Amino acid sequence: MNRSRRNQRKVRRKLESIGYLMSLPYILHFLAFGAYPLAFAFILVFHKWNIYLPMKWVGWGNIRFLIHDPLVWKALWNTFYFVLIHIPAQLVVALALAELLNRPVRGRTLFRAIYFMPVVISGVVITILWQQLYAQDTGLLNRALTAVGLPRIPWLTDYRLAMPSIAVMATWKNVGFYVVLFLVGLQSIPRSLYEAAALDGASEWKQFWHITLPMLNPTILLVLILSTIGGFSLFIEPYIMTGGGPANSTLSGVLYLYKQAFFFNRMGYAATIGFFWAMMIFVVVLLQRKVVERDVG
Repeated sequence: MNRSRRNQRKVRRKLESIGYLMSLPYILHFLAFGAYPLAFAFILVFHKWNIYLPMKWVGWGNIRFLIHDPLVWKALWNTFYFVLIHIPAQLVVALALAELLNRPVRGRTLFRAIYFMPVVISGVVITILWQQLYAQDTGLLNRALTAVGLPRIPWLTDYRLAMPSIAVMATWKNVGFYVVLFLVGLQSIPRSLYEAAALDGASEWKQFWHITLPMLNPTILLVLILSTIGGFSLFIEPYIMTGGGPANSTLSGVLYLYKQAFFFNRMGYAATIGFFWAMMIFVVVLLQRKVVERDVG
């Protein structure tokens, strides 16, 4: 009996050691590319470092500079402005397309693939494409306007239009991914709910409002969270299309972080901006979750 137990313990320890061995590559990858960079960035928050010279301790200096840096708050406002345009547009367009593609429409498989295609194409390629569409003199949009006798629109050179123009492009690029999420949510709703509502005389709008939306709440929350994280990570679009201009009207937090790190070699301050941005994302996502869950409850 005791021998049998000892054999069982040996087998269990052997299986556990195999499990640890199998997970070792992931653990090493996480330590090398996750934990170490995060810990090093946190150390940089309290140091001044330009890559070439040794780090210098500055204590709370970077944090005090961030609080009084007007460009940080300008970038924060620009990001909120982008998110306020981008997220509602993305929700409405993605849900509308998902509703259409969830119906027995001829060729819907092809349409699903077409809508998802921009998601898998390089963001740099799409941004350059839209930069050409928005071009003041040679852009396709302005050429179409002038063809019907309308004036050209400075899509990317007017500080009032630059960020909305970027938001439209970002919505077009990402909407296919959220269409897929909404399709999954729609197809998980039991058809019996709609059949019972139809028997009670409920119109399609009432069915959508009282069945579809409440049942899609987890998907809507997921879309809100992912869109918010994506909005606060805005970088490629303003970097390529406007460089943060005109007059810093498209300067995003990540773009400002990039400039501080790789244009001015202020690694400590860039790390401080990064942690500040992560904190802002956490707060906004937390508020979104509370509001959405409260509305459903």
